Amino acid sequence: MSEGMKIIAVNRKARHDYTVDDHYECGIELLGTEVKSFREGKISFPDAWAEVIGGEVWLRSLKIAENPFSSIFNHDPDRKKRLLLHRDEIKRIHRKVDEKGYTLIPLSFYFKKNRVKVELGLCKGKKVYDKREDIRERDVKRDMAREFRHGLH
Repeated sequence: MSEGMKIIAVNRKARHDYTVDDHYECGIELLGTEVKSFREGKISFPDAWAEVIGGEVWLRSLKIAENPFSSIFNHDPDRKKRLLLHRDEIKRIHRKVDEKGYTLIPLSFYFKKNRVKVELGLCKGKKVYDKREDIRERDVKRDMAREFRHGLH
């Protein structure tokens, strides 16, 4: 982990369900009460995804809990959030999502120099047999590491 970086949440299920081909680090446009909820780690994104609309990338299905201390100035927990990317990155992402059937999935949320960042993955869905193969490979690696450790003693 690099200097000044604090991980808020990681989407481990995304790496199980999707093959991640490309990563993008992007900022996220938030309201003040949303940042407070991020600091407390009160977010939920099991089925969150992003889409490109009109040259902008929007994050959907990210639930940010309301802050109990902000009274009437609270945010809508289900609103879509704009992601901040460079224009050429958005064009590249838009082409891949349209042509090749990729999906934009948030892989992790973290603070970097006191700003909320999103690691966005350009993903393709895995078939059931791909998931089984990944589990099999992980088990084989674990067994080999275990045998290697026992061989050293």
